Amino acid sequence: MKLMEKHNSLRRWELALLLGLALAALLGVWLDGQQAALADKVIRLHVIANSDSPEDQALKLQVRDRILEEAGDLIASGATLEEARAALEEALPALAAAGAEAVGNEGYAYPVTASLEDGVWFPTKEYTDFSLPAGQYTALRVVIGAGAGRNWWCVVFPPLCLGSVSETAAETAAGAGFTQDQLALISGEDEGYVVKFKAMELWEAFRAWAEG
Repeated sequence: MKLMEKHNSLRRWELALLLGLALAALLGVWLDGQQAALADKVIRLHVIANSDSPEDQALKLQVRDRILEEAGDLIASGATLEEARAALEEALPALAAAGAEAVGNEGYAYPVTASLEDGVWFPTKEYTDFSLPAGQYTALRVVIGAGAGRNWWCVVFPPLCLGSVSETAAETAAGAGFTQDQLALISGEDEGYVVKFKAMELWEAFRAWAEG
């Protein structure tokens, strides 16, 4: 009798574990869908420093400012994501040259490359008046020299990080076609956004581990 009770207890634990795994998988699929829908409306900016030395980190910010200035002139007001992507792709050589000029102005000779890449992974990131969850995004990547230093992230489309923008992040994102749920999520009006973002980050980390 005791052996049967022990067996039944193990079965209940097994069923509970399987149910938990199934619910976690469903939650992961839902979180993936939310992040992917958001990522489909965004182009991130990723500026990578030559190294972590104080000088190279300061130089990274100089390059960042120059790239943001250049990008602000490239993307027309009211542009769609496709139009913004096309403008950035066409301007990649000019953006790399502008970054190299900023490097040269500070007395360095590091090369600078600019590329537009899909599937770039970003961690959860909080800015002044908006946040973005962890996950894969299209990114304008600007690499300085060896690209071995800490990087700087923001958003080039919608132009949430461009100095010329006078609207709030929510107003700018609304103009780019974000849904009300997405606006609430990035602006923090959705009270569960911290939990959702953490769950997204954990799920992405688990997926990366599972995929080796």
